[in-house]
Amino acid sequence: MKTPRKYSIEGIVASLFFIVLIGVVLIQVFGRTPLFRGPVWTEEAARWLWVWMAFIGIAEVERQDGQLRMAFLAERLPARARLVLYTVIDLIYLGIVGHLIWIAYKTVLRTADNTTVTLPTTDAVLYASGLVAAILIFHRIVRRLLGRRNVTVSREPTL
Repeated sequence: MKTPRKYSIEGIVASLFFIVLIGVVLIQVFGRTPLFRGPVWTEEAARWLWVWMAFIGIAEVERQDGQLRMAFLAERLPARARLVLYTVIDLIYLGIVGHLIWIAYKTVLRTADNTTVTLPTTDAVLYASGLVAAILIFHRIVRRLLGRRNVTVSREPTL
């Protein structure tokens, strides 16, 4: 499988969320000192930024195919069997992520009228993070499956 590009939209967006999160947390910290009074919205904004950063970061890990694996058994399989195993796992994963997209979509619709405590928006914006991340993950799994379709497995030498 080819090496993923160094930078992606997921990584860049997650990094930007992280930078903004640091800024908001610094406002919170300095707002608790005698220097100035911090705005009330920073606590809620920090949580929301953290959630968005984490979900988009998960999509970046999926792009890099960098999830934790216990591959000690799979690595003992012949190359063709390993390819089939990983394809089956990805198809199951695709189904699960597809279901999560549906759940996230319904959650966004259900929370569209819930107003937030301090931010000028609805709770649907927070729950949209899961929807966006699941769609990005779904896209990356499909791309991995399509890329795997073109892989030819060479015959392994017999011992």
